[in-house]
Amino acid sequence: MSSIVAIVGRPNVGKSTFFNRLIQRRDAIVDSVSGVTRDRHYGKSEWNGREFSLIDTGGYVVGSDDIFESEIDKQVELAIEEADAIVFMVDVETGVTGMDEDVAHLLRKVKKPVFLAINKVDNAMRINDAVEFYSLGLGEYYTIASINGSGTGELLDALVKALPEEDTTREEENLPRFAVVGRPNAGKSSFINALIGEERNIVTDIAGTTRDAIDTKYNRFGFDFNLVDTAGIRRKSKVKEDLEFYSVMRSVRAIEHSDVCLVVVDATRGFDAQVQNIFWLAERNRKGIVILVNKWDLIGDKATNTVKEFEAHIRKQIEPFTNVPIVFISSLTKQRIFKAIETAVMVYENRSKKIKTSVMNEIMLPIIENYPPPALKGKFVKIKYCMQLPTPQPQFVFFCNLPQYVKDPYKRYVENQLRKEFDYTGVPISVYFRKK
Repeated sequence: MSSIVAIVGRPNVGKSTFFNRLIQRRDAIVDSVSGVTRDRHYGKSEWNGREFSLIDTGGYVVGSDDIFESEIDKQVELAIEEADAIVFMVDVETGVTGMDEDVAHLLRKVKKPVFLAINKVDNAMRINDAVEFYSLGLGEYYTIASINGSGTGELLDALVKALPEEDTTREEENLPRFAVVGRPNAGKSSFINALIGEERNIVTDIAGTTRDAIDTKYNRFGFDFNLVDTAGIRRKSKVKEDLEFYSVMRSVRAIEHSDVCLVVVDATRGFDAQVQNIFWLAERNRKGIVILVNKWDLIGDKATNTVKEFEAHIRKQIEPFTNVPIVFISSLTKQRIFKAIETAVMVYENRSKKIKTSVMNEIMLPIIENYPPPALKGKFVKIKYCMQLPTPQPQFVFFCNLPQYVKDPYKRYVENQLRKEFDYTGVPISVYFRKK
């Protein structure tokens, strides 16, 4: 499980530029997936062999100037509570502002690692200007320029050293973990309660009632697993965070602890941008995915093709990863809730599947021979051997003479053939081409 690093600060100090620079270091993992641009507020990064989840709080600040400051305070308070380390970014061009001081006041109270990053320091003159930020009372600072990467190495060296050691205790539990994730008030807790037949989790119509991850051991179809609900008890007076940011922070934790994610969609709201964010987060973490369209009983006018249209809309939004099961359920009437679990078990088994090298070569090499990679610059790519890598999620390597000439369209073709031949429904798979 990777740690969470939150980038906080007032608007227009360069948080998103810094965030994007770090995410680009993971191009090989993120890949050019449709929908990534919607997901610009969080992603995966790596430095010195240490992986961590990065969250940019800046894009969540909304509203007029009257509530700007209070909205930022909410973002920072939640980041302080959820993150393992915090990067507080300020702007050397404008110097210390009142809003910077307010954020610093909150950060001085916490015991988590806080890194003061002074951005836009792109020449020697501005290094001297950075001294005034000592007045924020956060001690040592790092001068960086997000636009060209200057100084970010020193900041990241210190950051990864301060992250907590990776927790391996969950791996020892052995039981598969199914995370129930989705936007607030989509019916996640109601789904869990309907399954286990008791009011284990607090359910209200107040969005944000869900608070902490709760594990429920469960057995169905002769299969033992843990259901992980991002749920818990929270007083109504405390439910005040920006809902999208709140949902994302909880989902990061739940998803990274899971094997399969059951993404709950509120049928009355549709497959909106917030749910898509959570879906792509699960996909980039290479988790198994099942989409559950909840509250289907509330859709009054069910024409013959309503289900097909709704499903087609979802698949359009998740292209090119469309091989994901979609189950229409109602937690209230318990309609198809066990079908949802049966589907999740199937996806878990697909994700855990190991293919013998001999079988894989016997099936895939003739397919590749019939439709080889297109020649580039007069060079022909010859793929001689393939195998599945010994990783928790399905990853495959194809050995060839010129891997640099194999482009993304052909990689997607090979992925689709793997899905067709070996049934990887609901599971993101990775395909690599390496020099033999």
